[in-house]
Order: sequence, then structure tokens, then C-alpha cells
Amino acid sequence: MYRRLRDLREDRDLAQRVLAELLHVSQATYSRYESGGLDVPSGALIALAKFYETSIDYLVGLSDDPRPHR
Repeated sequence: MYRRLRDLREDRDLAQRVLAELLHVSQATYSRYESGGLDVPSGALIALAKFYETSIDYLVGLSDDPRPHR
């Protein structure tokens, strides 16, 4: 479900550590977010959507439109 998290991160050549720091979690926790081993909390989804300038719907695969809702 969260494959787009990895794709967005890799498209920007960012390490998982960078996003983990943004979210104030360990790199291992962030890795589990990307792999689907751990649900991403709503606050983290909001932070990631803002960081990537996209919508939560796009992040979780409910939309194929990466533009944020305004």
C-alpha cells in the first residue's frame, strides 16, 4: 500500500534516515512504513504529504493524481 513512499523518496535520492528524522522516528520504523509492516500514523502521513507536496490519497494509492488537494 505504501510503495509510493519509497518511490517518492528514491526519486529524490533521499535516504530513509532523512525521512525518519523528519517524522521523528527511527530509520527501522520508517523502513517498516515503506514495506507495509507498520501502519503510518495520520500525523506522519500529513507531514509526508506536505513534504512531497502531494495528497494523502496519492501516498496511500487511492488516487493516481499526485497534485495536492487545495
